[in-house]
Amino acid sequence: MKIATWNVNSVKARLPRVQEWLAEFQP
Repeated sequence: MKIATWNVNSVKARLPRVQEWLAEFQP
């Protein structure tokens, strides 16, 4: 579960960046 927790923390830390990335791949 370490990886899952790390992923959650990473996503929360870069949520705005993730949203931009998703927007690029899902126009």
